[in-house]
Amino acid sequence: MNALAAPSFLSRMQRVAAHGAVAVKRLDDANRLARLYQEGAAKIRLPSCDAGPLEAVLINTAGGLTGGDRIAWAIEAAEGASMTVTTQACEKVYRSAGGEARSACSIVVGRNARIAWLPQETIVYDASAFSRTLDVELADCATALIMEATVFGRRAMGESVDQASFRDRWRVRVSGRLVHGEDFAIGPQVQSTLERKAVTGGGNAIATLLLVGPDAADRLPAVRDVIGDAGGASAWSVGGTGKLLARLVAADGYSLRQRLVPLVGLLNGQAGLPKIWSL
Repeated sequence: MNALAAPSFLSRMQRVAAHGAVAVKRLDDANRLARLYQEGAAKIRLPSCDAGPLEAVLINTAGGLTGGDRIAWAIEAAEGASMTVTTQACEKVYRSAGGEARSACSIVVGRNARIAWLPQETIVYDASAFSRTLDVELADCATALIMEATVFGRRAMGESVDQASFRDRWRVRVSGRLVHGEDFAIGPQVQSTLERKAVTGGGNAIATLLLVGPDAADRLPAVRDVIGDAGGASAWSVGGTGKLLARLVAADGYSLRQRLVPLVGLLNGQAGLPKIWSL
């Protein structure tokens, strides 16, 4: 059966339809929860913290995504507030019996506010189909650290992704002006495409980190020191703010995380790594 086709019985199968939203505000010199919404398999937990950014942990209680599943997140930091958002575990995209799984995230960052979007890795399985979108809107003097990491099969488990469909779309705006846009797509021949020297040269794990904020370009030398020969980084002044973009390539998920941990710690300032990353 073609994993990307939509058989007639798909409409009768139970599918994930989930939506979660969390907003933070600045009140009494602290970051306070302003709004929390959970629907379906989308759950949000807030580990206790005495100071610093509010930390939100997103959970997909379905345990993964497959064809026909839909999950959406809405994240907001009001003026002057700060929040770090991560996931409880790696998101797994399983073999599809028909159609594609879709994930969407919208992020709004108010003036002088800061959001770090740091989900754990997405693991893509053979014969899966997945589409992911990320839309970020920043006000003047706002900062956003955005990261997405993807692993195409776990080499330690003997997995490979020969055929699949994976699409990733980012749009980042500052005061309504587009400062970053990218569309990444791979498939249906995933493994053979990754093996091309111009793609990853056989690496099965990739990550993109984007820092948008007034002092983003100042971090470039330190970022390049961390990345070494595992990727590259560049910085620009655009839309009245700064932008730093880094990309990482690794043989597997373990090697990728060895680079991600110090890089996220560097770019996330005093907030450092999400607590759950060390569990």
